[in-house]
Amino acid sequence: MRRLLIGTVALVVLAGGAAGAWYYHDQTRTREKRGSSTVEFVTTAPAVKKRSQQLIESVPWPMYGYDPARTHDAIQFKLRPPFRKIWTLRVGNIIEFPPVVGYGLVFVNQFRMQPYPCNRYPRSQKGFIVAILFRSKRRGILFHRGKILWRYKTGAVESSPLLVDGVLYFGSWDHHLYALDVSQRARPRLRWRVDLGAEVNSSPAYANGMVYVGTDGGHVFGLDARSGRVRWQGSSYSKFLHGREYFYATPTVAYGRVYIGNTDGTLYAFGARSGHLLWARHAGSYVYTAAAVWRREVIVGTYDGHLIAYNAATGDELWRHEAPAAIHGAPTVLDGLVYFSTCGGCGSNGSRHAKSGPRGTYAVDARNGRVVWTFPDGQYSPVIADSERMYLVGRTHVYGFVPSSKYQAYVKKHFPHRGNG
Repeated sequence: MRRLLIGTVALVVLAGGAAGAWYYHDQTRTREKRGSSTVEFVTTAPAVKKRSQQLIESVPWPMYGYDPARTHDAIQFKLRPPFRKIWTLRVGNIIEFPPVVGYGLVFVNQFRMQPYPCNRYPRSQKGFIVAILFRSKRRGILFHRGKILWRYKTGAVESSPLLVDGVLYFGSWDHHLYALDVSQRARPRLRWRVDLGAEVNSSPAYANGMVYVGTDGGHVFGLDARSGRVRWQGSSYSKFLHGREYFYATPTVAYGRVYIGNTDGTLYAFGARSGHLLWARHAGSYVYTAAAVWRREVIVGTYDGHLIAYNAATGDELWRHEAPAAIHGAPTVLDGLVYFSTCGGCGSNGSRHAKSGPRGTYAVDARNGRVVWTFPDGQYSPVIADSERMYLVGRTHVYGFVPSSKYQAYVKKHFPHRGNG
């Protein structure tokens, strides 16, 4: 009897040890999948579609991520350092969400929900700008020349709006993705609303009649843009007892694929039509940033302080740049340079490592990750631009820059009575 008891205890101890070892392995292992250039990889169309010159002039930077596919690559703007600063705007609070540029103005939305329009040069045009406010009092608001045109009641909204062909798409904390017809400016009409089962903090992306978005439930959805019908659902990797971590990042659509980072530290690539997981690469401790694409590269930042470029087809790492602090905002590609900002305090209360360090904005060569230019301010999304100027987004300031080589011509064109100072 005693031997049986000892044997039973030994078996329980061994089983407990094995279970503990398995649990530790499950929680700490890195799960990855390598992709292929022959499976759902489209190279016949450019990753970034060129816009007409008329649109470039009237609405240079219309939305977060530059275009509906959220590629974060402004291929038609040729602006490179060294730069000369031409103005500074202080907005009074943190600028987490990137500005947009249109109708002769830069529109800035700060943390206290106050939109700031500022002149990029002396010019006035008719137009309208959409601003859906973070943690607003359950409202969506459309502004026109400083006046509110309409309000639409929703749950709290952190998702950046997507405007395509008169339809406004955005997600909400009430678990829904919305599509509003705003073609009639005075009165929005609900086209469809879909319950995705978890909070939608991710911003939707659009390509080829489909809308893509991630949720806090750890799933990515591809929906028909006209009807809202869910065509496919993809998922992040799951861990025992802890489930899936969430997709805070915005999807990036290019090469027939949907690239999206997850807070589990993995960058995922799904087929844009099928929803199949094509590759997955562990990038770092947390991935909050949307990805930027450039010449078959997919570029993403991590909370443990790395900017990494992957092969868009296979997911193989091409280069890695070590940043001085965590990267929270999406990188932006401008004239062959990747701009990103560091967030010194981001992730300090997380369960995994987040790198602390100085805030700043950096430009690295998109071919190899080598630093080309730096600026001592920045925190979230780094820069936007038009055909003449780059606008850098600091923690509480926005800065206007022109290339040093074009400064005199810029002053002569826009401020002919100012001189050459």
